[in-house]
Amino acid sequence: MINFDTIIIRFGELSTKGKNKKNFIDKLFHNIKSNVSDQLLSISKTHDHIYIGVNDDTDKLKLIEELKNISGIYSFSLTKKVKCDKDVIIDESYKILNEEEKLSTFKIKTHRIDKTFPIHSDDMNRLVATKILKNTHYKVDVHHPDYLLCIEIRADFAYIFVETILGLGGYPAQSMGGAMMLISGGIDSPVAASLLLKRGVYLEYLHFASPPYTNAAVIDKVKDLLNIVTTTQHKVILHIVPFTKLQEEIYKHVDESYAITIMRRMMMRIACQMTRKRHLLAIATGESIGQVASQTLESMMVISKVCDENIIRPLATYDKNEVIKIAKDIGTYDISIRPYEDCCTIFTPRQPKTKPHLDKVIEFESKFNFQALVDECVEKVETIKIK
Repeated sequence: MINFDTIIIRFGELSTKGKNKKNFIDKLFHNIKSNVSDQLLSISKTHDHIYIGVNDDTDKLKLIEELKNISGIYSFSLTKKVKCDKDVIIDESYKILNEEEKLSTFKIKTHRIDKTFPIHSDDMNRLVATKILKNTHYKVDVHHPDYLLCIEIRADFAYIFVETILGLGGYPAQSMGGAMMLISGGIDSPVAASLLLKRGVYLEYLHFASPPYTNAAVIDKVKDLLNIVTTTQHKVILHIVPFTKLQEEIYKHVDESYAITIMRRMMMRIACQMTRKRHLLAIATGESIGQVASQTLESMMVISKVCDENIIRPLATYDKNEVIKIAKDIGTYDISIRPYEDCCTIFTPRQPKTKPHLDKVIEFESKFNFQALVDECVEKVETIKIK
């Protein structure tokens, strides 16, 4: 077993943040400490990396999985930290490769970040490779090696590693302000939430419930989805809107072809009020252009007219197969397809309007006192802390 003792964490996109870069690094540093505190032997940061100290007692596989779920990390590597000494680097590099199993070919790649180090990168590659070639049966393959052994030579230490593990990328959790995420329990909204979380957006969640038409198990389904999606966010809040009364009034007074459009407008009105009430900066949805009748450009324009808040649609350009793939990758798909209908599907009209006219929508809405019902929905919202 290779005795790696340091994990190097790379920032990726944070490197473009100029004068604000330090704030993002500080946030990421805090998030790592909060999420993997029981695994940390030590942790420190510089302007371009975070370093975690580990030892033989560290559960490295568990730590790797935890780091993979922290947004803002572009990549990381388990490394051996050694003195910036030519002979030490050569010896330790040989030891690391010599302990790898099923190895027949290798390549050495040195990055001399500290230009005061007296040996150039190519020369260091040759010195390390020479010792390995002389003392093992391994061969060099510069195109498709079994192992790429990397050496980073910095001002204080050199770091040797054989693997670079990709992280989530994006920005540190809760570094970009907050949004109210509309979540139904279907496939799309949890995927949209995961993409926003990766961008550092803090999310609270708004679910519309219509008992007795909707099954109570839908709420459990939403909770299960949030427990998977929100691994990078410590505080997770779900707001449940009692939507039955308002939804029934819509179907009493509105032509069936316009019912979905007006239902979405009511949802957006409620979301706007909840967003202001919770001091958030945007509303987020799982909408994708053209996927259903209420998601044509004409429909989205009419629906959005009721709200002045920012509306973010992370899946706007994704097709269904792309969304399903992400859902499977993040582990939400099997939960999303549980057979419990939400309020968006129980009253689906046979021929919903795909190009609704705003004047017609306003005419239908004038037939009942929707604002009182909207206010009542907001007043009776049930707020649950998921974690």
